[in-house]
Amino acid sequence: MTAADRPGLADATRGRILFGGDYNPEQWPEETWHEDVRLMREAGVNSVTLGVFSWSRLEPEPGAREFGWLDTVMDLMHANGVGVVLATPTAAPPPWLGRLHPDTLPRDENGDVEWWGGRQHFSHSSATYRRHAAAITEDLAARYGAHPALTMWHINNEYCTADHGDEAAAAFRRWLRARYGTLDALNRAWGTAFWSQGYDSWDAVLPARRPHYLKNPAQVLDFRRFTSDALLECYLAERDIVTRHTPHIPVTTNFMPLFLGQDGWRWAEEEDVVSVDLYPDPRDPLAAQHGALVQDLTRSQARGPWMLMEQAAGPVDWRAVNHPKPRGLNRLWSLQAVARGADAVCYFQWRQSRQGAEKFHSGMIGHAGERGRTFQEIKVIGSELARIGPEVTGRRIQADIAVLHDWHAWWAGAQGGLPSLHVDHPTVLHAWHRALWESHLTTDFAHPEQDLSGYRLVVVPQLYAMTDAAVDNLVAHVRGGGTLVAGFLTGTADEDDRVRPGGMDARLRELFGIDVLHERWPLEPGESAAAGAFRGILWSEELEKADDATTEAAYRGGELDGLPAVLRRDRAWYLSTLPEPDALRALLARVAADAGVRPVVERLPPQVEAVRRGELLFLLHHGREPVTVDLPGTQHDLLTGRTHTDRITLGRHGAAVLRP
Repeated sequence: MTAADRPGLADATRGRILFGGDYNPEQWPEETWHEDVRLMREAGVNSVTLGVFSWSRLEPEPGAREFGWLDTVMDLMHANGVGVVLATPTAAPPPWLGRLHPDTLPRDENGDVEWWGGRQHFSHSSATYRRHAAAITEDLAARYGAHPALTMWHINNEYCTADHGDEAAAAFRRWLRARYGTLDALNRAWGTAFWSQGYDSWDAVLPARRPHYLKNPAQVLDFRRFTSDALLECYLAERDIVTRHTPHIPVTTNFMPLFLGQDGWRWAEEEDVVSVDLYPDPRDPLAAQHGALVQDLTRSQARGPWMLMEQAAGPVDWRAVNHPKPRGLNRLWSLQAVARGADAVCYFQWRQSRQGAEKFHSGMIGHAGERGRTFQEIKVIGSELARIGPEVTGRRIQADIAVLHDWHAWWAGAQGGLPSLHVDHPTVLHAWHRALWESHLTTDFAHPEQDLSGYRLVVVPQLYAMTDAAVDNLVAHVRGGGTLVAGFLTGTADEDDRVRPGGMDARLRELFGIDVLHERWPLEPGESAAAGAFRGILWSEELEKADDATTEAAYRGGELDGLPAVLRRDRAWYLSTLPEPDALRALLARVAADAGVRPVVERLPPQVEAVRRGELLFLLHHGREPVTVDLPGTQHDLLTGRTHTDRITLGRHGAAVLRP
């Protein structure tokens, strides 16, 4: 079966928005299960995820199988019209596996063992772990592959474990042999002439363990690549088992939002359904923008509808102070996910635990029970998603702007020995996305080597390390009539973290009109640089422009007085600092307008977000005070069934899903 023939999210949704969450019946007596299904039906739940952390219950001792309880739950779900996303339980091996097979336990960069007693305590390179994981997956797939409740497979959970142990070291050497072929090629790629690091034997090559001083950046970069690939091998092994038994059932595993440890583009290629876990802080004034960024990225990885695998119905348990969601925010953020392409809205978890490390992490049913505010709000959300599901599912989002993001560039730039340790890639990415989000400009994310011909505007917040193909892609985009805006440090290094001659790739310097990049002048925390009518933070650069380039904003005062802060050559713009939020928003809105990109809605009150999904217009109010929004003609609100002419009023955390 080719990738094009594989099932997808539509095969699981069947015209509905999937609504539900992780269900852990093994934590509760059987009489509670029947109460659960009653409440699930009352809340409109049509999907639950089972078995994520149940390995020790399914296999209490080596080779034993206790499936009876899961048989009962699967049958109970089917009898009540609830589909099952069945998980392989391999994210949390039972204690006996680590006790009997210490080689399955990962080691950190200091060589210390990460013991059982938590979760994700497995070495991705351990042959023993992989053998036992395959065995339990094989038996699950054989037993439940034909069960009528099964709608999707969920492999493992939040893959994130790095391992610096001996078995991982051997696997790392095999990975490097496949990548480089010879030690000479490895030594060139890693720049081992520096600090006498030249390798004369593959056996001497180690993971990026703790050294006396700074690590070799290229070694760290390759170790991150290897770790992502090693975890992907674990996923693929289990995926292939369940696919062999059930080629008609889609398969997923859940990403963490903007997570450093996985090459999300590479992983998404191997998933039938791309899913993510999303937990914005309800106290963060920019939480909605963070959610929008993660949703846009996930939709772009999926190249269409995607699955919100986990969110919190209330507080989480892992922040220093864990705040509940104010009234209405759970509904608003769920609708935001749907607006930005989600066809599944799910939670961790269904019923809040009474024991264990996450007993204060909220559930769809909290400790207050069915009379609690959380469950009452869940019922409203379930009802509304059922109402709009047939009108929404499968619909696409059209974007004229692509924001480029690459995990390899992030990995290369997230190391020591750089001009400033205060330049954080996600912070820069958020700043640029925020500027576009606040201007109601719809954005996709794209890999820097992806075909960009369908976008009027390409935005590069920061790509520290770029392949030659990526550089050529940006040049081709501008020469083909597109517009490009890039931020500082873009194109500094190649894929081996080797600084390009001139401090930036020559093709990019020519594209942006940079004659010489003399020096980088990073800024201290709290320091800013005056540039034109705005101030920049984090960074500044001493640039000498080409004769035919235009200085759109110049530094004022200090060592860089009069030099370009914002430089343009034709349709290619370069920002050598990070403008303050209002200035960055105004600049990107201006460039977008010049490129022929228009906002979803021209004029909106502050804190109102507008997203168009197909012909449907979502209005999302992130404020507490009522606002009135002017409408583009008569609109029918799918949430309320009302028709509005010219304007609509949105209350506290209000939302509307409008159809002409």
